[in-house]
Amino acid sequence: MLSSAQSETVGRILTEFKDRPGPLLEVLHAIQEALGHVPAEAVALVAGELNLSRAEVHGVITFYHHFRSSPPGKHVVQVCRAESCQALGGEALAEHARARLGVDFHQRTPDGKFSLDPVYCLGNCACSPAVMVDGKLHGRVTPERFDALLAEADTEGSP
Repeated sequence: MLSSAQSETVGRILTEFKDRPGPLLEVLHAIQEALGHVPAEAVALVAGELNLSRAEVHGVITFYHHFRSSPPGKHVVQVCRAESCQALGGEALAEHARARLGVDFHQRTPDGKFSLDPVYCLGNCACSPAVMVDGKLHGRVTPERFDALLAEADTEGSP
């Protein structure tokens, strides 16, 4: 169930974007920007306002890796999965990240501190493998550096 504030936010976004050509992606991006994710309960509102089926809206949300259906962790960790990063140790780094956090991609740690997401190019190919933590790009990340970045993020987020 959407809170009244969430429902109002979704309604405002739909009003702002619904008359644009092909507004679905813009609407979903705006909802995620405002709420941190696209709640499942918002799908029917979006579908109804844009004259789409709920299946069409859900299909777009699940097709694009950028969209999340549940709230993110306090810290969002993105691991590059593109070719350059793969060639320079990205797969081992991804395995380490999953093991270290105890979650798979598109999941949040049980304590809600971290979300782990794959991303398909951070544009830092010269410094592969790359990760982004809370919007800050890091290159040539080793498993040890990854652990340090998590500790740093966790420390910065503490009161």
